[in-house]
Amino acid sequence: MMKDIPLSRRDFLKLSASGALALVLSEIGIDRALAAPLTSQGRITWSGIPLFDAPSLNANKLHLFGMDQVIDLKAEVEGDTGYGNPFNRIWYQLDGGYTYSGWIQPVETKYQKPVYEIPITGKLGEITVPMSLTYVDPFFNAKNKHRLYYGTTHWIKKVVVTREEKSIWYQIYDNVLKRSFYVPSHNMRLVPPEELTMLSAEVPAAEKLIHVDLATQMVTAFEGEKLVFSSRCSSGQQGTATPVGKYSTFHKWPSVHMTNQGDAVNNIYNLAGVPWCSFFTGFGHAFHGAYWHNDYGRPRSHGCVNLPSADAKWLYRWTNPLVPPDEDYLYLPGEGTPVIIV
Repeated sequence: MMKDIPLSRRDFLKLSASGALALVLSEIGIDRALAAPLTSQGRITWSGIPLFDAPSLNANKLHLFGMDQVIDLKAEVEGDTGYGNPFNRIWYQLDGGYTYSGWIQPVETKYQKPVYEIPITGKLGEITVPMSLTYVDPFFNAKNKHRLYYGTTHWIKKVVVTREEKSIWYQIYDNVLKRSFYVPSHNMRLVPPEELTMLSAEVPAAEKLIHVDLATQMVTAFEGEKLVFSSRCSSGQQGTATPVGKYSTFHKWPSVHMTNQGDAVNNIYNLAGVPWCSFFTGFGHAFHGAYWHNDYGRPRSHGCVNLPSADAKWLYRWTNPLVPPDEDYLYLPGEGTPVIIV
């Protein structure tokens, strides 16, 4: 999120290099300002997440939630840091108790009006409900497959109207599974072209810089000396650390199915529709949105830089190269926005 942090680019880089950035950010009270805004609902991101009678891991457990359960969020309160995350003290107040925010994906339920025509090249779509089933055929009694989650993005190939059911579907194609699936149109919005334009297009490319401070799990962006963006991130965990050094965002996808399914040893993630991917290495390291956790401030990725989806989208639009609205991938080595990771 863009925040008013009273530090210049020079000051920020100097503090990062000296290891004093975390202390300064704490003194100016930026940690709380970086918390994601409260939504009306939350999705439980894995089974067994507890409801406590107070915002503390030492409080009494009242209930255990199931995977993908959708709950109403009443308010945010400050409490214990969660399981070793020193930068997140936010808990959600629910009916009858509290749960740690890092376990909950903030979501909304926003049903959409159908669009009946899309370009022959396809169109980017975004899921706008907590979760949506995919179907192998455009019928509600067809076999359903995997779930798509709030904020995920998918490339729509065509619109299908099923006259028997009087239902309208979007056909999406999954490049990893190598097949098409169908999504009810009311669960998905088409991303308009104006949301895919370049941000700060008037700023010379040489003036833009992304800085990642792994010690504080902070991503910041600068236009010259001016800090224009900051967000807490989750970088690579031990064993799959995010590489340090100088890079650039030279290839980008608005949607990627990320998986290591072909790895016989570490087959541990399979994530469809990862949104707003700005890759900065040729080995799969990227800035991207994350819908499987809300635990920013602690390393927990497989080398990428996880961000809240809105923040990943901001970087995707602000960085070079610009992906045209009618394309689902762009590869331009040497033309990306510089990235420094320390």
